[in-house]
Amino acid sequence: MAKTILVCGFGPGISTAVAERFGAEGFAVALVARNAERLDAGAKALAAKGIRAAAFPADLGDPGAAPALVARVRESLGPVTVVHWNAYATAASDLLGAGADAVRGALDVAVTSLLATVQAALPDLRAAESPAILVTNGGLGRIDPRVDAMAITMNAMGLALANAAKDKLVGLLSERLKGDGIYVGQVTVLGLVKGTVFDRGNAKLEPAAIAERFFTLYRERGDVRADVG
Repeated sequence: MAKTILVCGFGPGISTAVAERFGAEGFAVALVARNAERLDAGAKALAAKGIRAAAFPADLGDPGAAPALVARVRESLGPVTVVHWNAYATAASDLLGAGADAVRGALDVAVTSLLATVQAALPDLRAAESPAILVTNGGLGRIDPRVDAMAITMNAMGLALANAAKDKLVGLLSERLKGDGIYVGQVTVLGLVKGTVFDRGNAKLEPAAIAERFFTLYRERGDVRADVG
């Protein structure tokens, strides 16, 4: 049976490694982000490795765009088997000075659009063999005073809030979708990843190792959460 992974928030690092890892297992790969040029380059790079891939430019901060996005992927590559959510937003860096739109924007990318994409893909996922929702998260969402202080120092309060909400959504979706045979798993990255925009030459985490962790979760379909770093 044909398999398609929807990679939302495609860019250098984790999402590229996930696309390559799942593509090597026979998945067609749908790449989603706002930067069409980056998507086209990513699709060509995957094709050079023998992986069927296509670019789907979209604003993942707009929950209303999810149904059309999933429909385009389905028409081009076939029904969605796996949703990989790697998108995030750095809006609302200081919550005390952030406007409502900035806070809403951070939460839309992390939670509302993720949920809208899952809802749009749900008919495909329910009909698929070994369907899954795989989510990338970050350690700033942890409920810990030391992490809270770090988020404030890093001017990343909106991201921390969004990560915490995303973690809760992962747990809720996992419980809700068990009866449908849809696995939900999250990898929380506790450190800097090589090759990403945050890498200033001191990153220690290998994207391929994180992608392998995602594939292990997908294959074993047991633990809901795993940490890397």
